[in-house]
Amino acid sequence: MAGLVLSGCGIKPFSQSLAIPTRGFIHKNDKNPVTLLPSKDPIAIFSSRSTTPDRFSKWEVKVSAPFKIPSIDGENSERERGERINSDEEIVKEEEKFDAGAPPPFKLADIRAAIPKHCWVKDPWRSMSYVIRDVACVLGLAAAAAYLNNWLVWPLYWAAQGTMFWALFVLGHDCGHGSFSNNSKLNSVVGHILHSSILVPYHGWRISHRTHHQNHGHVENDESWHPLSEKTFKSLDWMTRTLRFTLPFPMLAYPFYLWNRSPGKSGSHFDPSSDLFVPVEKKDVMTSTICWTAMFALLLGLNFVVGPMQMLKLYGIPYWINVIWLDLVTYLHHHGHEDKLPWYRGKEWSYLRGGLTTIDRDYGWINNIHHDIGTHVVHHLFPQIPHYHLIEATEAAKPVLGKYYREPKKSRGLPFHLLGELISSLKKDHYVSDTGDVLYYQTDPKLTTSQNRD
Repeated sequence: MAGLVLSGCGIKPFSQSLAIPTRGFIHKNDKNPVTLLPSKDPIAIFSSRSTTPDRFSKWEVKVSAPFKIPSIDGENSERERGERINSDEEIVKEEEKFDAGAPPPFKLADIRAAIPKHCWVKDPWRSMSYVIRDVACVLGLAAAAAYLNNWLVWPLYWAAQGTMFWALFVLGHDCGHGSFSNNSKLNSVVGHILHSSILVPYHGWRISHRTHHQNHGHVENDESWHPLSEKTFKSLDWMTRTLRFTLPFPMLAYPFYLWNRSPGKSGSHFDPSSDLFVPVEKKDVMTSTICWTAMFALLLGLNFVVGPMQMLKLYGIPYWINVIWLDLVTYLHHHGHEDKLPWYRGKEWSYLRGGLTTIDRDYGWINNIHHDIGTHVVHHLFPQIPHYHLIEATEAAKPVLGKYYREPKKSRGLPFHLLGELISSLKKDHYVSDTGDVLYYQTDPKLTTSQNRD
C-alpha cells in the first residue's frame, strides 16, 4: 500500500504487475485515462508536477479539491456516517418492498417448532380456576348492584358486568376450541353453561367458529367479518348498507348474526338443518338450542319475580355491553390496521397466509380480564394453545414471523385508541373486487360521504 501511495506521487515507480488505482487524477492526453491515488499530503499533491516523469506532467484534478484536506479521523467519520446513511436507506427500501400479500418465507411447522412445548399443555384445574373466578365476579357484581340499587352505581355495574359477560364468552370459546382441557365432555359441559348463560348456542357457534378458523382470510369461505364482494355490496339496499358500516349498529350485530348469518349467506346457528352444519352435527346443534331456550325461559321467569326493569338493569344492559365487546374485539382482530392487509381466494389462499393477516390488539388492564384474547395471531394459527400460554407463545414465534407480525399499539389503561381505528376502518373497508386472488378492501365514496355527514 505504501508503494502505491509513493508511486502515485511520482516518488517510487509502480510494479509492472500492479495496475494503477482508478481514483483522483486523470491525464488529458490518454484515450483510456488512468487515475492515480491522491496523497493525503497537500504539499505532495502540488509538488508532484515537478518530480514526476514527463509522462505524468499534465495531470489534472478530476473534481475540485478542498482548500483544507480532512484528517484521517475526519475521513473515517465521514465514511462511517455515509455507511450509516446507506444502511438506513437500505432498511427503508426493504420495508417499502415488504408485501404482506406475498407467500411467507417460512412454514407453519417453523412457527410450531419455535413455541416451547409446555405452551401446548392444557391444565383443566387452571382453566376451571378462571371459570370460578369469573362466575364469582358476575354473581358478586349482581348482588352488590341489587343491594345498593343506586343510579350512581348502575352505570358502573353495567360496564363491569358487561365486560365479565364477555370474559365468560372467551372461556366458553376456549372450550369450543378444545384448549380448555383434553376432556371433550368437560369442554362441552362447561362450554354449554358459560355460553348458554349469555344466550349463545354453544355447539352452533362452536362449529361456525371452527369454519372461521379453517378458512380465515378467504373471501368466500370465511365465516366471521369477512369482506363483501363488490357485487354483493352493491346489491344491498341503503338501509342494510348503512347499518353494516355506521356506528353503533355494527357493534350490535352478533345476536342477528346468530339468527341469520352475514349478508350473502343463509342459515341459522339454532337450526340443525342449516347449511352451516353437516348431518352428524345435528344432534349437537339441537342440544345447544335446547340449552339456549332453557336459559331464555329462565330469564322470562325472572321478569315475573324481580320485575322487567330490574332484569333490564341486572341482565339486559350488561348483555348488550357484552355484545359490543364481542363485535368490537372480533372485528378489530381482522380489520383496522394502518397498513392494508390482504384477503385471498382461489389458489392464493392457504391456512398460513390467511392466519397471518390476523392482528394482535392490546387492551391495557382489560387483557387479563378477558383472558388475553387480543393476543390473536398465534391463537388463530394454533387455537389449541390455552389462553394462559398465548403471550409466551407469541414472543417465541415473533422471530419466525418477522414482518408478518404487526406489533400492537400499547394501551394506557383503557384501549380508547382502538375506537379511532374502528371508526377509520368502517369508513374505508367496504368491499373487495369480484375478480382476483389477492385482494384489498376498497372504499365506496358515497357511503363515506354519508358517514361523514352523519
